[in-house]
Amino acid sequence: MRSFKLGRAFGIPLYLHPSFFLLNLWMLYLTRNGGPVGILFGQLWIFSLFGCVMLHELGHALMARFFRIPTLDITLYPIGGVARLESTGHHPHEEICIALAGPAVNLAIALLMAPVVFVAWVSGLLNGLDADLIPVSGAPLTLVATYALWLCIGNIGLLLFNLIPAFPMDGGRVLRATLALGLGKLRATEVAAVVGLLLAAGLGIVGVVSGSFTLALVCGFVAFAGQAELHALRRHEAAKVMRPVHQIVPPVPVVSVVEVIDRQSGEVPTIIVPVQSGFTGFLWDQENRVWVRWVNGRPVDVR
Repeated sequence: MRSFKLGRAFGIPLYLHPSFFLLNLWMLYLTRNGGPVGILFGQLWIFSLFGCVMLHELGHALMARFFRIPTLDITLYPIGGVARLESTGHHPHEEICIALAGPAVNLAIALLMAPVVFVAWVSGLLNGLDADLIPVSGAPLTLVATYALWLCIGNIGLLLFNLIPAFPMDGGRVLRATLALGLGKLRATEVAAVVGLLLAAGLGIVGVVSGSFTLALVCGFVAFAGQAELHALRRHEAAKVMRPVHQIVPPVPVVSVVEVIDRQSGEVPTIIVPVQSGFTGFLWDQENRVWVRWVNGRPVDVR
């Protein structure tokens, strides 16, 4: 399903996925008992909150630009926003800064709304709300105060949720970058991905039990995205040691499946090479946990 282009911000293309409008239907259901005022208010808030999500993603993008990392585009989905960066950072400290820039935007918005909410609470403007914090009157000051309250709560929620150390969420990226200082990027990603899976599973169960299927859906997406990024990194790491076919000469000349022994260290490597003359097929690289494609006795690609 193709996304709609909203325009550009700081030269970065902004898109809205059509599935985003499912949120409008969800909010319409939640505010169905609030009357016309409550329904319109809910629609305004959902667009405003995702405006904050867009600013969150721009925070990532602009911090990445500071480190000379381009952003391809930003797309809003019903479960959040995605900023496609060419890299998450060339060094751990860069990834930490880029990851924290998004939540920092939500913190700033919440702090801007907090004084308005406090004054409204002291003045009694927030007394005219029902149990779901939906305004029951159309008094302008009450609407403004409630809008500030919802925006403040929404951004605090975005801040806390994104800081959960479930890779590839922002908190998970901070965890991965911190672990990478001692473990290296690939091993750190494997650990962070496992932590992310466990947290996503736990929160997903909470979502199902509590009836919050939106939370369960988001957790499922987090688990899937984390594993996909881990696999992509494994392929990237394996590909770095690959050489073009024309640089690998001669082909491996054998007639049976043997283990290739490292002549310098004497250790048996993780790849068992069927050195059958002109072998073409796939072999499992245990170290990088990827499939290596061989053509005519030469490794040429990873999957």
